[in-house]
Amino acid sequence: MSETTSSASVRDGGHSPLQGTYPAKAYSAQSATSGLAASSIQRRNPRPQDIQIEILYCGICHSDLHQVGNEWEGAAPTVYPCVPGHEIVGRVVKAGSAVKKFKEGDLSAVGCMVGSCGVCASCSEGLEQYCEQFPVLTYNGEDKVLGGVTYGGYSESIVVDEAFALRVPNELDPAATAPLVCAGITTYSPLRHWNVLKGQKVGVVGLGGLGHMALKFANAFGAHVVLFTTSRNKTEDALRLGAHEVVLSKNEAEMRKHAGSFDFILDTASADHDCNAYLNLLKRDGTLTLVGAPSHPMSVPAFGLIMGRRQLAGSLIGGIRETQETLNFCAENGITADIELIRIQQINEAYERLRKGDVKYRFVIDMASLK
Repeated sequence: MSETTSSASVRDGGHSPLQGTYPAKAYSAQSATSGLAASSIQRRNPRPQDIQIEILYCGICHSDLHQVGNEWEGAAPTVYPCVPGHEIVGRVVKAGSAVKKFKEGDLSAVGCMVGSCGVCASCSEGLEQYCEQFPVLTYNGEDKVLGGVTYGGYSESIVVDEAFALRVPNELDPAATAPLVCAGITTYSPLRHWNVLKGQKVGVVGLGGLGHMALKFANAFGAHVVLFTTSRNKTEDALRLGAHEVVLSKNEAEMRKHAGSFDFILDTASADHDCNAYLNLLKRDGTLTLVGAPSHPMSVPAFGLIMGRRQLAGSLIGGIRETQETLNFCAENGITADIELIRIQQINEAYERLRKGDVKYRFVIDMASLK
């Protein structure tokens, strides 16, 4: 079985012969407690539908921290060695004979997925993230070509089916673009899906890697944007990033002022918290959408939903088509992530800082430091 039965692999019948592998430098974790260190991995040589990308920049997602530490053991156990990274921007150095979207020298990006079944209802609608057979994750996923698990972007190169690669517009800074294919699409997609419009009142819960992108997008869509935070010292940054108001969520009086007034609230917080406080701020038919993933189940009283015909929903990244739309929108509106650029040798320190929330607002690795 080929890595994906997307349109790209269908062109050659899904039976491209594999012409061996090549070694690539990487940083990997050997166990949940080992930290990350220099290593070597095997990448496949490109098939006709594949592109080989020299990785220039790779963002650090909070999920990298969880995966490396095997903190999702019940749902997504980590296979070691683990090479994280699904916020990849690089330059195409090889293009297979059947590749149509890219040529050598193009800037390309790879997000959270590198394959899917290509034929289920979700894949047919461009929603590969909801593939009924489960998408092939960029790292710690089932490698359906080489066997074993996939390796991510903390590496000098990667080979992917062109159908799962994105074109990076020339207007965008490559380093600050890397987080757009995870944090960016994760917040852009629900705002688009629930049809956030100019003049609507939109709330964003939490100001971190996801929240700072949500503020930028909601503002660019023309909404009146309100940030909810537990920290008053985030006010200045929130206003700079696109919020029109900042509400201290621990202050009941401030919260009551906004009761029943929001069209849409995007909850980006991954720490355990009470979402009922936000449900009560929604208008009739308003929606609270979760993109953060707290570790414990939430308790939601039925009347908080029933009385206002409110909706509690969730959203997961976006498909390839919508991720490309996100990049194009960012190019047109001058939007990128706020990043701190680091060398790969600083990765373990960055993980500790990320665990403490000490980053504004996304770490990105300059992969030239791996050479």
